[in-house]
Amino acid sequence: MEETFQKLTMRLLEKNSRLSAARARTWVELLWEDFEATYAKAGHDYQGKEMTEKMVARLIESYGTNLHEFAARNPKYKHLLDDSNDVKH
Repeated sequence: MEETFQKLTMRLLEKNSRLSAARARTWVELLWEDFEATYAKAGHDYQGKEMTEKMVARLIESYGTNLHEFAARNPKYKHLLDDSNDVKH
């Protein structure tokens, strides 16, 4: 899993230079967990990490450039995505 998360984190950093490496990793983990939880709640059978990886990659491709704006609009997640003390890459 670590290799998969690292690959997705690197892709997100390529798409969005405003994120620190730590925040990009947090985003990857949040997107991963959210997709799997939502898919399960919808009653779908687990399709494996390959499907989740594909979905997270699609989300990064579609929304990666703007993910840093999400916390500003959603205070519920602000503490998870606060990068004020992170080193930028």
